[in-house]
Amino acid sequence: AIQAALKLSPLLLLGILLAFAMHWFFRSTRWGLFVRAVGDNPDAARAMGISVPKVRALCIMAGSFLAAVGGAYLSLYYPGSWTERISSGQGLMAVALVIFAKWNPLQCLLAAFLFGGAQAIGPALQSVGVQSNYYLWNAAPYVLTLGIMILTGSPRRTLAGMPGALGARK
Repeated sequence: AIQAALKLSPLLLLGILLAFAMHWFFRSTRWGLFVRAVGDNPDAARAMGISVPKVRALCIMAGSFLAAVGGAYLSLYYPGSWTERISSGQGLMAVALVIFAKWNPLQCLLAAFLFGGAQAIGPALQSVGVQSNYYLWNAAPYVLTLGIMILTGSPRRTLAGMPGALGARK
């Protein structure tokens, strides 16, 4: 049982490294500055000579690639077999995680561990013989998501760290 608990997916290690790499990329590179400029103020980025549509398209492609890797992990590795409604609202949890972490990759990593821990409570308790309130424990990640969204739902808190142009039409 201990050996199974210590068996880590290579994607976990890759995700941790990726969070640190993204933090460095956004804070320390010219391309990271371009991405932040396009996200915060597209007009200023355009004035700097940055192609806003090109940067947005590249960011969407990179984000879609990472989402595809996550989806592949979820459907191929996590349960071990395909099941109907396999994601079960985890996309909403991912959005809540990013808002809660204020769009910071390292804080997203810590928040992901928090959400993952909440998701592991039900199966962990069941594996040690706790059979009562099984469905309640399996609802823990959703309750945590709802609680965090309520606690951080004030506009001042929710908008802290958010890219300035997020949701703006142009």
